[in-house]
Amino acid sequence: MVEERVAPDGTLTAHYGGDTLNTAIHLARLGCNVAYATALGCDEESDKLVAAWQAEGIDTSLIGRHPDRGVGRYRIAVDSAGERSFSYDRLRSAARDMFALDASDGWTDAVGEANCFVYSLISLAILPEIGREQVLDLAEKARRTAYDGNFRPALWESADATLHWHERAIGSADIGLPTVEDEVALRGEGWAGAEADVAACWRGLGCGEVLVKAGAAGCLLPDGTPLAPPEPLSPVDTSGAGDAFNAGYIAARLRGREPGDAALAAHRLAGWNIMRAGAIPAADDAAPYRNMRGHDREQAQ
Repeated sequence: MVEERVAPDGTLTAHYGGDTLNTAIHLARLGCNVAYATALGCDEESDKLVAAWQAEGIDTSLIGRHPDRGVGRYRIAVDSAGERSFSYDRLRSAARDMFALDASDGWTDAVGEANCFVYSLISLAILPEIGREQVLDLAEKARRTAYDGNFRPALWESADATLHWHERAIGSADIGLPTVEDEVALRGEGWAGAEADVAACWRGLGCGEVLVKAGAAGCLLPDGTPLAPPEPLSPVDTSGAGDAFNAGYIAARLRGREPGDAALAAHRLAGWNIMRAGAIPAADDAAPYRNMRGHDREQAQ
C-alpha cells in the first residue's frame, strides 16, 4: 500500500506501508528470509513498490500483478503526541482480488515450506469472503502461524463479520499478538479488557502462545508475567510500533529464544521505530537490527 502521512503542521508525504508489510521489512532487516504475498497493479507506481521491497531484501516472486487494479492507499494523521488516526481507499486495490491471479498458485507450497506464516485481521478485512477462507486455509497448512488482531473498523462490513473471522483466525494461530485496545474495540466497552482477560480469551479460542501488547506499559508474556520496555520514551510517531514489535518477537522466537528474551528484543525494535517518523523508518546507525542478529548468533553457538 501507499501510506500518505499528514504531519501535525499539515505537511503531506507519501511512503509505502501496511501492517504485514512493515513486519516483513523488519524481519528482512533482521536477517530472516522473507517472501511477501499480495497483489499490485501493472503500473509504474506498483513497479516502484516492488523495486523498493526488493531493495529491502524481500522475495517478491509471490506478488501477483493485476491488469486493471492498482495500489491501495491509506492516510495517517499524526498529532503532536505522536498518536495517529487512519482513513482508507482500497476499492481499486489489487490485493482485494489477489487469489484470482496466477501468483497465488504457488502460495500453498510456499507457506508449507516456510517456518512461519504471518498475517493480520487487516489481511482478512480487505478480502471478499472466499478470499478470507483461502487465507485461513493457508494458515492451517503452515508449520507455524503468527496472527495480529489489528482492527480497523472502516475496513469491515459489520461487527459480527469482524468477530467471526477474527475468532477463527485466533483458533488457528500458534503465536497470537493482540492488544487490549483492539479487543475492547471489537467486543464492546462492557468487555473486561485487561491484558490477562485478552490472553485468557485468545487461549480459550485455541491460540497456542499469546503475547498481549500494551503500548507504553509493555506487554504481558505468555506465562502471565508483565514486561515493561527497557526505558520510557516520548514517541515521535507511534505508527508501526506494533508491527515492529511483532517482527522482533517472531524473529527471536524462530531463532529459539525464550518468550521473555524475544519480547525484550521486540521492545527495543519498537522503541527505535517510535522515535522516528513513519511506520517503517529508514534504517540508521541507531537501528538495533545488527545487534539483534548478532545476539541470536551468539545464542546459537
